[in-house]
Amino acid sequence: MLTQKQAEEAIVSNFSETEHDGGGGGGKEEETAEEDQTIFSVKSMLWHGGSAWDAWFSCASNQVAQVLLTLPYSFSQLGMLSGIVFQIFYGLIGSWTAYLISVLYIEYRSRKEKEGVSFKNHVIQWFEVLDGLLGPYWKAMGLAFNCTFLLFGSVIQLIGCARIWSFLGLGMTTYTAWYMTIASLVQGQVEDVQHSGPKKLVLYFTGATNILYTFGGHAVTVEIMHAMWKPQKFKYIYLLATLYVFTLTLPSASAVYWAFGDQLLNHSNAFSLLPKTRWRDAAVVLMLIHQFITFGFACTPLYFVWEKVIGMHDTKSICLRALARLPVVIPIWFLAIIFPFFGPINSAVGALLVSFTVYIIPSLAHMLTYRKASARQNAAEKPPFFMPSWTAMYAVNAFVVIWVLRRELGKNRTLTSVLLRFCIVEFEGL
Repeated sequence: MLTQKQAEEAIVSNFSETEHDGGGGGGKEEETAEEDQTIFSVKSMLWHGGSAWDAWFSCASNQVAQVLLTLPYSFSQLGMLSGIVFQIFYGLIGSWTAYLISVLYIEYRSRKEKEGVSFKNHVIQWFEVLDGLLGPYWKAMGLAFNCTFLLFGSVIQLIGCARIWSFLGLGMTTYTAWYMTIASLVQGQVEDVQHSGPKKLVLYFTGATNILYTFGGHAVTVEIMHAMWKPQKFKYIYLLATLYVFTLTLPSASAVYWAFGDQLLNHSNAFSLLPKTRWRDAAVVLMLIHQFITFGFACTPLYFVWEKVIGMHDTKSICLRALARLPVVIPIWFLAIIFPFFGPINSAVGALLVSFTVYIIPSLAHMLTYRKASARQNAAEKPPFFMPSWTAMYAVNAFVVIWVLRRELGKNRTLTSVLLRFCIVEFEGL
């Protein structure tokens, strides 16, 4: 049985040999040479490759985009206290499920590498992880939810992958967030401002759903890990990215809600209330540019899926792959034209697709993967230091599943009861 450290080192070694042209230790030597480049090197800063910085930029860019402009609206629905609490709560739950996905990725890859499987010129995706660990039904479910999530995510917003685009995208959202904060504080509260939220239960849950969507950028988690030289570091990187996102979302949403209060109930986009200045115009332009960047990278996992379907994923010709991707791009543009309204799509994606893709499926997949004692004993990664046992892991995962089902899917008590019974039967031996 491999220890966790040995399994991780095996993955890193194999991946280095796969992604770099040099065999044996050549990959590691190239990685070391890359890391020794000075901070002033343009290539090192923008095109470094699979470093921890690349992953951090990708994760941070992924989590905050156009939804930044609607968070003050969510605060008006939830109230100041609930808005802050839900941001922290869903941010931590999102980091937890990202950790689960990273564990399952390492488990899947370690098993495949023991079987002698090579991933040269092949990008591992989430549905393949589910297929390898749980079977074809889970593959179908993961593929359906993930692709649908990315399809609509490409219409509205999402990710960044290569560092130059992630760097630019994160810079744009950072500027916008702090512009919103400073502009609101400088202007001060409007006359007769009121902070009466939450007013209605339906508005309360709508606001909570939007915040859930903010921290639901897991659709390309596996692809980001696969691009890393040391994918076992991803779980720490994602948490650090979430903490950075808190520095953008909490001040901006709180400040705008403090300044405008209940007026936000009729203005879902914060730009519509902020004073017209060149600073606001710059933020508008930057967020529009950010939309094009995130559209391109949100499509990337869909490209990979489509290439695998038509047998073009291993093709080295860039021109052929570009032509093969046209059937993916055209329907997305068509959907963007016929559904130009942001709000309803954002709410639907948050309530259903994000709930399952980001929170429910990873938690259930982790529970089922390690439901047997032999699987737990031979796990590539053991529970983290702050979890005393596998039983505690199961309890947290069960809480996440039941909470999201009850809170985000209308508190369906029958479904929750059935799911709870299933969990008890499956894990009664723990």
